[in-house]
Amino acid sequence: MNYLGLILKNPFRNKTRASLAIVGIAIGIATIVALGLVTSALQSSTETTLKAGQAEITVMTNGSNSFQSSADLNLTQLDNVKAISGVKDATGVLTERVNLNSSSSSSQGFGPGGFSVTGIDSSKLTLAGINASSINGTIYSGSANEIIIGKTAAANQNKTIGDTVTLYNQTFKIVGIYETGSFMTDGGAYMSLSKLQNLTSNSNKISNILVKVNANANVTQVSQEITDTYPDLATTTALDQAKMVNNLLSVVNTATWAISLLAIVIGGVGVINTMIMSVYERTREIGVLKAVGWTSKRILGMILGESIVITLTAAVVGTIVGTVLVEGGLMIYGITALKPVFALDLFVRAFGVALLVGVIGGIYPAYRASRLAPTEALRYE
Repeated sequence: MNYLGLILKNPFRNKTRASLAIVGIAIGIATIVALGLVTSALQSSTETTLKAGQAEITVMTNGSNSFQSSADLNLTQLDNVKAISGVKDATGVLTERVNLNSSSSSSQGFGPGGFSVTGIDSSKLTLAGINASSINGTIYSGSANEIIIGKTAAANQNKTIGDTVTLYNQTFKIVGIYETGSFMTDGGAYMSLSKLQNLTSNSNKISNILVKVNANANVTQVSQEITDTYPDLATTTALDQAKMVNNLLSVVNTATWAISLLAIVIGGVGVINTMIMSVYERTREIGVLKAVGWTSKRILGMILGESIVITLTAAVVGTIVGTVLVEGGLMIYGITALKPVFALDLFVRAFGVALLVGVIGGIYPAYRASRLAPTEALRYE
């Protein structure tokens, strides 16, 4: 058996102890990889949304937000916003969270049983980030009971083009399935604004106003002019929403680094315990190796190498488990709009943490083994 062969074989002499050490470290690595993949998917979805050519400004009533807004605006306010300098186009939207096959509204999130339905003029869908090229099928008409749903919603509800859904005790035909790349947009559905207003008894009412500014206009200035002219209105820009998402992602990144540190501490303790026990059990063996000419440096390298083999094995296991958990979770919940980005730096971080754990956990047992005197080691029972 050569030197490298010993390093690769020795850690697995006691399979139970080695397996426990690998599982302990792999859990931390899997968490790092899973959180990293989710963060990258959210980041990619946000960037896709910003590049979709949709409205740069969302207008709502003061005190509400773009994610939870009631039908407090009216079409007169829409006309007022259109008259603001720098506004190229604007349209009103009405958003309701509904249960399929039910006549009642719902505050449930995306997934089986409920999703977001938005009413908007079919000619203004680009302001919501939905282009004709992103729709498989056709666009709904203003008079018929027709609806288009996102790819994620279609997967969740097991629906396809030609199927029907019941909203507020009326049957609607699915005439198209769209995909924008935004997991929130793709988790909902769109229909005629007037139709949804009639269904919800919100005649002439809208939830938000989507604003597209002129090419030479400053988005921040236009947004400020809207709120200065109409104090009862509030605005949020696409850049503001991106910053908010980035702030959330930075929290997730901080949590990932904290988990990395925790993995180093816990994994290091586990590796130290595993390697110390290994050194104790092989005291006579180490004495024989020294007696036949092995140097302290060679002994140290062997034990440290064994420690690194354990942690790198855990890194491989953890990376596979973390990837499978994310991909499987997105598939199970039908969130097809979220696409994990397999960035090299994420896997470098995971294996870097594993390598650091191997060095930290193996340095003391390796040093202890290298300092054993051959005569004392040979007499050890």
